[in-house]
Parts: sequence; C-alpha cells; structure tokens
Amino acid sequence: MATASKARIILEGLVREGSFKWLLSKRSSFDEEFEEMGRSPSASRSWIAELSPLANMIVRRCSKILGISASELQESFNVEASDSVKHPSRYARNFLEYCCFRALAMSVQVTGHLTDKKFRRLTYDMMLAWEIPAAASQHLVNIDEDLTVGLEAFSRIAPAVPIIANVIISENLFEVLTMSTGGRLHFSTYDKYLSGLERAIKKMKTQSDSSLLSAVRFPRGEKIIEVDGTVTSQPVLEHVGISAWPGRLILTDHALYFEALRVVSYDKPKVYDLSEDLKQVVKPELTGPWGTRLFDKAVSYKSISLSEPVVIEFPEFKGHSRRDYWLSIIQEILYVHRFINKFQLTGVEQDEALSKAVLGILRLQAIQEISVNFAHYENLLMFNLCDQLPGGDLILETVASMSSIRELERMNNYKAGGGMYSISAFAMISNLGFVFGSSSSNSNEARLAVGEIAVGEMSSLERAVKESRNNYKKVVLAQETVNEVKVDGIDTNVAVMKELLHPVVEVGKWLLAMASWDDPVKSLVFCLIFTYVIWRGWLAYAFGMALIFVAMFMVVTRLCNQGQPVDELKVPAPPPMNTMEQLLAVQNAISQAEQVVQDGNVVLLKFRALLLSCFPQASEKFAVALLCMALILVFIPSKYIVLLTFLEAFTRYSPPRKASSERWLRRLREWWFSIPAAPVVLEREKEDKKKK
Repeated sequence: MATASKARIILEGLVREGSFKWLLSKRSSFDEEFEEMGRSPSASRSWIAELSPLANMIVRRCSKILGISASELQESFNVEASDSVKHPSRYARNFLEYCCFRALAMSVQVTGHLTDKKFRRLTYDMMLAWEIPAAASQHLVNIDEDLTVGLEAFSRIAPAVPIIANVIISENLFEVLTMSTGGRLHFSTYDKYLSGLERAIKKMKTQSDSSLLSAVRFPRGEKIIEVDGTVTSQPVLEHVGISAWPGRLILTDHALYFEALRVVSYDKPKVYDLSEDLKQVVKPELTGPWGTRLFDKAVSYKSISLSEPVVIEFPEFKGHSRRDYWLSIIQEILYVHRFINKFQLTGVEQDEALSKAVLGILRLQAIQEISVNFAHYENLLMFNLCDQLPGGDLILETVASMSSIRELERMNNYKAGGGMYSISAFAMISNLGFVFGSSSSNSNEARLAVGEIAVGEMSSLERAVKESRNNYKKVVLAQETVNEVKVDGIDTNVAVMKELLHPVVEVGKWLLAMASWDDPVKSLVFCLIFTYVIWRGWLAYAFGMALIFVAMFMVVTRLCNQGQPVDELKVPAPPPMNTMEQLLAVQNAISQAEQVVQDGNVVLLKFRALLLSCFPQASEKFAVALLCMALILVFIPSKYIVLLTFLEAFTRYSPPRKASSERWLRRLREWWFSIPAAPVVLEREKEDKKKK
C-alpha cells in the first residue's frame, strides 16, 4: 500500500507539473491513459518503479489485452526468466519485451487486427518504449522533437509480428521505410505500411476466392499468391519461337501457370513446377519483335523437364519494375522449395518455410504501394536475400534448425509460459486466414508456437544474420574500391595490367637471362645452387621459404604502414585514342586471339594425325619417344627426373651445349612441320524452326 501511495503521489506530481506535457501535446493516444494514471488508485498500483512512464503505459495496455494485472505479469516474468535476463541493468527492457510478446501473440489472433488503429498504435508505441524502457532513460528523450523509432527498436519489436517483418529482412525494410526521413521511422509512414499490408492480404484472399480462377485445377491443393495478365493494359506475353502470345500468369506456392488467351476463354494452363528439383534457372531476359533482343522486360524459365527455355514478357512503357517484381517473387518460391528439399522439411516445418516466403511477398506488395522509387525487391524477400548475402547458407541452416519440431518442443517445455518467444510465421499466417501447406488442414498436428526472437537474448538466427551483414558490409566496401579502379578503354586497361605485372615480367626476364647464359658466371652459380637443392630434395622447402618470405613481407608492410593510406599505383597514361583507333585496336586484338585459337587447333590436329598414323614415319618416332618417357617415369625416381629436366632446360644455351642444342631444336622443328594435320569437315545442320 505504501508503494502504491508513493507511486500515485509521483504520478499526480508529474501531471500537475506538466512533465507529460510534451507527450500529451504530441501523442494523443496517451492523453486519457496518463490522466487516468494520475487520478486512479488502481492505475497507480500498477506502476512499476523500474520502468519509464512510457514503458509503464505500454505494460498497462498489455495487461488489459491479457486480462491480468501488471503485477501478475511481473511475477510471471520473474518466474520464467533466467537470472541473466533479470539482471538489473537489463531488467526494464527485458520485462517490457516479455509483456509485448505476450500481448502481441494474443492481439494477432483477432481477425482484422491490422485494420485496428489501436493495434497499429500499440506496436509503434512499443518500439518507442523499447528505446526508453528504464526510469533513468526518460531524460534522454529530446522533448522538442516528435518521437520517432530507430532501427534497433524496430528490429526487436516488428519481427514479433511476422507479417510486419522478420529478423533477416528487418534492417532492409527499415531502410526502405526511412529513406526520406533520415533513418528514423515516423508513425505516418509506419501506418501507411500497415495499411498496404492489409490491402495486400485482402488482394491475396480475393484472388484465392475468385470465381475466374477457381476453374484452374491445382492438383496439390496449391494456393494462389499472385496473378497478372487479366488487365488488357498490362498484358503478359509468352514467347513461342519468333511470336508472342498473351495470357494470364498465376503464381502459387508450388508452381507457375500460364494460360494462353483465346477468343472468349483461356487455354489449358502450362505448368512450370517450382517445388521439384528440376535444376530450374529463373533469370531476366531480353525480348523484342521477331526474336530480336532489344527490351529488358522478360523472365526466362529453364529446367531439365523442358526442351528449351520459356520466356515470359511483362511489357510496360517505362522501366522494367513489373518484370523485376515477378522475377523476385518467382525466385522466392523457387528458393523456398530448394530450402525445403535441401533440409528435407515436411509437415509443419515445411508449412513454416512456405509461410515465411508468403509473408515476404505480402510485405513486398505493401512496400510497392508506398515506395515508388524502391527497385531492389529481392532485399525484402528472405530466401532471395540469403542467396545473395555472404554466409546466407549458414543463415538458412540456422532457420532449418530453429524450425525443427524437436527443438521447438524443447524450448516450449523449458519456457512453458509461452511469453519468452515471439510467435511463428505459420501461426501468423493462420491467424490471417490463409491455409498454406499440406499440414494446415490437419487439426491434430501441432503448430509451431515459437518465433525468431527471444526475450533479452540474441537468438542463433540473429547472430547469424548479424555476422552475415558485417561480412556483407566488407564486400560492399571492397566492391566500391573495385568500381573506383575500373578504367575505360582497351589501351588504358592494357597499360594498367602491364604495370601490375611488372614484377612478374622482371622475374621472368631474369630467369630467361639465366637460361640464356648471357652472364656465364651468374648462370653457372644459379644452376649449381638449384642443382644442389634438387639433389638434396629441398625443392619443397625452397618453395615453402619463398611463401614464408612473402607472408613476412606482408606482415612487416602492415606494421610499417598501419594507419596510413595505401600507396596508389601510378600508371603512365597512354596517348588518347579516338573511336576509330579504339575499333582498330579491338579488331587487332580479336585477330590475335583468332590466330592463337587457330594455332592451338593445328597442334591438336597434328597430335590427332600422329595418334591415327596419318604419317607413319613420324608416328613411329612419336611412339618410340612415348615408350622412352614411360620407361623413364617408371624406373627413374622423380627427384632425378626433375633434376635432369632442370639441367636440360637451363644448360641448353651454355657454351658447351649451345651449338648442339640449336641443331637438335632445328631438327625437331623440321620434324614437327613435316607432320600433316588431320582433315576437318564442317557440317552445318539444317534448323527448321516452327513459326506461328
């Protein structure tokens, strides 16, 4: 009673002194509640001294939703939470998370909760309170500005409602929502996003219940996710040969269907399966009239079940955002089934994975309505994102382990209260009124009750995502340096490459000088040293020492240049070239490459002639040489073979051997030139393409 009286006195004093004036003037949702907390004895008894006024208000709302008092909530938390979670330095925030998770799990079970303005305001205010949970943190708020939400608060509270966000994409989603507000989320933007989610949910339900689509037979009980091509102003075209045919495109949770449009109806749909392991490849494609490749507005689907790729075009006057959207959602369904097949998920585990993919597509549709400039759709789809992020495979492994029924049962038994974890995607999508997956209709099968976030702890998934994002930032920084050093023009790139290869070229020149015996003394010393190294079997040690030297050079360079910028590579710029000169340089490079390929073909054809004995005398000599090489490899130790090879190569132009070496090389060239090439006949197949 003394504590309650003291709390009431404090509240009355705060209201009387105007300490809540900044909240009352800017957050109308708190008006009545703060006034009540200042007047009502029952409200003052629910005041928790460790929490800030804003956090106390959220706990009070949560207690109303759950039908229990704040003190009972606190008692439950003290019983269920571990000692580390209840540490005084983290108590306020962790207790607030516990209340939020329990209240949200109850709130989302109400049909149409996204349309409820109180629910929207509640989730946003939870994020506000998360940033200032403790009584001592209230003074950190700038009362001269509107309260907004930061990334960390959004990433902890929003994934507790899986339709709003999940752990993997929460940071990307926050960046999209705050592109124009300097990295802080305003309620107006958040409210528009939730309104877009509600419209996306209604659209998906309408498509599933549409009488026009009910005639399409889905043998596996598939559910429709997206439909396009029903409006004449936005057709969908399937390319067949050099012609294109309009139709209706349907994406389900298992496959892609295309129904060609006839006069008054649609043809039987063509099915492109996304759930089976058919080595499918879905990628952007160029299309154009009569088979030309002009417009980047199509999607190509290829699998081992098709003789040739299928090209589906999404025409639009400007850009290719419509194609990019469809490409992303098709890939998301494809990737989620690859995830399911890889980890052999079945039953509820499979439904959980499908639910995550469907919720991601709903979020993407909501963002499309409020963000016109957003183009990177794949960043908001978790399976697409994991395919791009470094360590994305580790994230998916963590998701699979968290979806394990055994693991969930273990966590449920340990946290029997059910408030220490957020709800799962499967539970979320079931509460929204969707029925996805094979086990959804089985009432006897347990649902996944545990989500991705734990009160006061960083889950294994959050750790995997954090590590992956840190690595991704390093990749982005490295890619920026790559983009900076790219130069235009063949001559400029050749000049840069020559400068980079200068040390290698110099070493090569030095070795050639040693082998040419330009300086007999140096060459003799070099040969004696390497002969001794090979004879003693120290060749591996020599290469090892070279690598150690390079590693030591790198370490010393790092220590000496620590904190200093890297020395720039200075490249003498070649004289400028006009367009015609650049074209001639390209033509010359192509001609040289063609000559290299021709010479390579001649060598291969001559070896073919030797093997087929087109020139018997040469073939006999070649066979004898192969026999001698085989005997050498069998009977002589490899150390001596390496030694003989080295001596042969590096003493070839020494004074005692120079004349005989030149004579033998001349005879070898004459023998090689005398070998005819095997004949070649080019056969061109007649291609009969169907034209419709």
